[in-house]
Amino acid sequence: MHLEIRQTKDGSNTLFVPELNEHYHSVHGALQESQHVFIKHGLEHALEQKKDLKVLEIGFGTGLNAILTFPYALAKKAFIQYDSLEKYPLTEEVVQQLHYENIILNPELYEYFLKLHAAPWNEPVEVIPYFSLQKMHESLEEFVAPNAYYDVVYFDAFAPEKQPELWSDAMFEKLYKAIRPGGTLVTYCAKGSFKRSLKAAGFVVEALPGPPGKREMTRGLKPLPPGS
Repeated sequence: MHLEIRQTKDGSNTLFVPELNEHYHSVHGALQESQHVFIKHGLEHALEQKKDLKVLEIGFGTGLNAILTFPYALAKKAFIQYDSLEKYPLTEEVVQQLHYENIILNPELYEYFLKLHAAPWNEPVEVIPYFSLQKMHESLEEFVAPNAYYDVVYFDAFAPEKQPELWSDAMFEKLYKAIRPGGTLVTYCAKGSFKRSLKAAGFVVEALPGPPGKREMTRGLKPLPPGS
């Protein structure tokens, strides 16, 4: 798959896939989008409910969501188990060309960013005592999801019109089963057909203000059992 480096409006780089005519992140700001959608409305929201979290990411991609999640384990001494699915891992050369050292200003944190990418596939790795990573070289379709296991899902797949197979009712039913009661799914997408799929799976759907350049984003909540 041919990839091109593109700079977004907040100065952070993303990747462009010519054959799909699709970017990995918002052209209005890769860093801003990840912080707003996945960290603020996903991770931070989950940490308000409980201290130790199990995170599932759909699309490891550039590793931006992972490295933005990592400092919360350090700062809050909250154990985070971070599992991520990726069918098309990036090469070391492409990772270097992203120049994320320009947005990850803490040199030590950038070293961890490189360690996340260098971690082996398909086996859990304790990066630090409070943060473990398991990168799984497979698609969501192939993934055998554990039942009622994850606290938050970062759904960061390409847009529905680019990867419709990942936005099907069956995939959200699978993720609903994988999320514990009270857990959430967050994504940048706000399409009506996607929201209907979430509702059909059982999620309570919240429309939240989007990151720069987008009016809305979506968070799906798996309800707690009655009386809990």
